[in-house]
This record gives sequence, structure tokens and C-alpha cells, in this order.
Amino acid sequence: MSIAENIAQVKANIARAAEAAGRDPNEILLVGATKMNDAARVREAIAAGLPCCGENRVQELLEKHEQGAYEGAELHFIGTLQKNKAKYLVGLVSLIHSVDSEGLMKEISRQAEKRGLVQDILLEINTGYEASKSGIAPEELPALLQKAGNYPGIRVRGLMTIPPICRAPEENLPYFRLLRQLFIDNGEKKYDNVHMDFMSMGMSGDYEAAIACGANMVRVGTAIFGQRHYPVGQN
Repeated sequence: MSIAENIAQVKANIARAAEAAGRDPNEILLVGATKMNDAARVREAIAAGLPCCGENRVQELLEKHEQGAYEGAELHFIGTLQKNKAKYLVGLVSLIHSVDSEGLMKEISRQAEKRGLVQDILLEINTGYEASKSGIAPEELPALLQKAGNYPGIRVRGLMTIPPICRAPEENLPYFRLLRQLFIDNGEKKYDNVHMDFMSMGMSGDYEAAIACGANMVRVGTAIFGQRHYPVGQN
């Protein structure tokens, strides 16, 4: 199937999952995970109706941005972010999904203040407590939200998670439900610089399960672009 056909199928699946959950499909943003797809393929996806691109790697994002790959779509950063690379993203992307420490929050704020803007971010939650993954433990969330008020250059817009690899989508339901509960519980509290608007969860294999649990951003790559072929030693 072509990229256009894949996008149409994903959108149809999103609509069906939303309607099954009694939700409006229009409230769910499809973020195309464009890692390892060149500028031409990204432009093809946008022309086919992809509303938002999400990149995992700063250097790849910068190269494709220079090539005009993202014109006509929103641009997010969805990968692990090192503090020394935050300066390249602030003001360039509309949302950073993967903030997982006060130090990173502080650096993003510092870079944003230098530019006279406020950078929207999500806080990444390690719902599966996996040592190999980034993200804060769920119980650390209230303390980090409290600290957001110290950094006027950022605005926390919600939460993101990447659950453990599972054999079937339903196995991820506990992790998605945990993020939703954190979203609800902390959304009821008053924190400075925090607006609980977005839950970013669900990827190609489980985005319909994530929607059933309340996701309003899903990050879909393989189901749109096909399987990635990694060079030896890369992932």
C-alpha cells in the first residue's frame, strides 16, 4: 500500500476506535513518526493528509527541516532529548514530548527565555518502570509538576509514555490506564505553568488501545511508512 493509502487506513482506524470509546475522532492528533524517512517521503505523507510530524533525532530533524520537509504540517520532537541539544529545538518545534527531568526542563526554559517565547512540553512517564527507558517514575510526577512553576520559559501541556514491548495491544492497557489516571489526578491540581491538555500514547501496534484509554495524540510510524531498515549497530 502507498503512504496515502496507509494514512487513510490509520485515520479510519482512529475514527473507529474513537467512536467505540464514545469520543470525537477530531480530538485525536495523528503524529507521524518520520524517523528514517527522507524529506520526499515526509512531504508525500503531508500531501496525503498527515497533520503532524514527529522526529526522534535532533540532527535528522534539522537536516530535513532545512530541506523543507515539514512544510504544511505541525512539527513535534518525540525522541529522547539531551540537554545540550535543546537549543536546536526550542522555537522550532511546537511540542517536545520527552521531558524527563528538572534539568532538561530548566535548560529548555533558559533557551526559550533567550528567544522571548514559551516552549510547550510533555513530561515523559516510565509507566513500566523499565531501566532501559527514559521517563520519570509515576510517583515522581507531582514533584516535577510543582517545579515547573520555577521555569517561565516552558509550559507543561500533558504527559507521554512508551509502554513495554508487548505481544498483543491489550497487554499495554494497564500502562495506558495508569497514564490516564496520572493525567486526571494531576489535572485536578493547580500548578503554575501546567495545563493538562494532551496524553501522547500509542504507536503503530497499539494506538487503538491507547485511544480507548483516552489518548489524544498517537505516534504512528510503521503503519504509515512501512518497516524501518536499520543499519547494523543502530536502532
